[in-house]
Amino acid sequence: MSERRSSESGFPIQGVYTAADLPENLDSRLGAPGEFPYTRGVYPTMYTSRPWTMRQYAGFGTATESNARYHQLLRAGTMGLSVAFDLPTQMGYDSDDPIAHGEVGKVGVAIDSIEDMRLLFDGIPLDKVSTSMTINAPGSVLLLLYQLVAEENGVPGSALNGTIQNDILKEYIARGTYIFPPKPSLRLVADTFGYCRKEVPKWNTISISGYHMAEAGASPAQEVAFTLANGVEYVRAALAAGLAVDDFAPRLSFFFVARTTLIEEVAKFRAARRIWARLMRDEFGAKNPKSMMLRFHTQTAGVQLTAQQPEVNLVRVAVQGLAAVLGGTQSLHTNSFDEAIALPTEKAARLALRTQQVLAYETDLTATVDPFAGSYVVEAMTAELEEAATELMDRVFDHGSAVDAIEAGFQKREIEQSAYRIAQEIDSGERVVVGLNRFQIDEEEPYEPLRVDPAIEATQGQRLAELRRTRDAGAVERALDELRAAASGSENVLYPMKEALRARATVGEVCGTLREVWGQYRPSDRF
Repeated sequence: MSERRSSESGFPIQGVYTAADLPENLDSRLGAPGEFPYTRGVYPTMYTSRPWTMRQYAGFGTATESNARYHQLLRAGTMGLSVAFDLPTQMGYDSDDPIAHGEVGKVGVAIDSIEDMRLLFDGIPLDKVSTSMTINAPGSVLLLLYQLVAEENGVPGSALNGTIQNDILKEYIARGTYIFPPKPSLRLVADTFGYCRKEVPKWNTISISGYHMAEAGASPAQEVAFTLANGVEYVRAALAAGLAVDDFAPRLSFFFVARTTLIEEVAKFRAARRIWARLMRDEFGAKNPKSMMLRFHTQTAGVQLTAQQPEVNLVRVAVQGLAAVLGGTQSLHTNSFDEAIALPTEKAARLALRTQQVLAYETDLTATVDPFAGSYVVEAMTAELEEAATELMDRVFDHGSAVDAIEAGFQKREIEQSAYRIAQEIDSGERVVVGLNRFQIDEEEPYEPLRVDPAIEATQGQRLAELRRTRDAGAVERALDELRAAASGSENVLYPMKEALRARATVGEVCGTLREVWGQYRPSDRF
């Protein structure tokens, strides 16, 4: 039994909770499901009418290999695809760029041009699936490639459903796959909001992410506070670009982690919804109820998985998935048990999906809305998390804005302190990790991980050479000149960007053109 008696966010957990621990004005804090402040969920019926969207994050090697995995997942019953891109793609480099050497296809799929995107979604009905793409700095580029491929298959932008992560601020805080300085990066986000409102109206234009901050060591309170503070910054950027709040806010979405600390995670999700609803109504004057709804995707906590006794991760993921569902997530990705070792095998990915299906179809979780409402411990903890996250957001805004706080290193410093505390607790044994610092076995069973073919880099290089040989070079150069001019002025850059990609410009060429105009961010830069 764990000796810890405090929450992940640092406040004490009582041995017994009673009605005396319930917060004041509980009825107004709760509301009804689907009604302000959305504590009990953003939809009146939640899972009683349909379960959450079951996504499985996949992408490795070539577009053809990833396409085969997507078809396998769809046959297994997944309801939405979630695309992982390799590091060069995330950083806006082509596979044959010297800086990409050794990283092509390793942590996701390599996408260099529209031809790769065609292969990635070959045979997949883009008007019927929902696709989430974990891409940030070049998020608009990958979205346009997706739209172009859909149009080639007779699917208009108005029929597309999905999400691009497009959350650049958390990259400066916790992850590091940024390209441009923050100001032009925020402009690109706002341009994407404006473009999608007209051209891809059902698309979620951003997934404001706390997940990666949590993976870096953020506590639940920090995860909520820094994520919502970034959300405020994106809303301000869109308003400054001339968009009306109710024109873009309904397409904002969020991305959180689900840890094994089930009770606190449920409280975290409920507190986050309440804080966001009040911010949008009271600070930004939103009138459309959908502008106040914090809709979010959840992924189980990869950082809590262990390479030791990896099968135990199946249990961890089931508990984490349960926390996400009890917390009211709109979609869920469950990690594969072998992800602490390598890219997941096909069997492991299928087991991860089956975990969600057991939760949805073999339990009574979908029989009633928000089953923990009124629980002494959950309501007390929700109020504590709301207070802690709000106080931390105030500390962010004391710097002026989330961007000013990033420049001062505030969020990064706070997360590092939390991560250090967690590491100390694991090292001392105060925080039990089964199989790692307690309940070890003398000898681990052999495991054969999925291997990525090192020849992928050469193959992608050959494809790029053929692309450049057969395309209309003059048309590409003219299209990139149009993009350069738009980036230098105030025009929405997504329209000329789309034409450049249609002409078979590469991801690296498009991002390189923007680098010429906007520059490249270095951690020591001021802006």
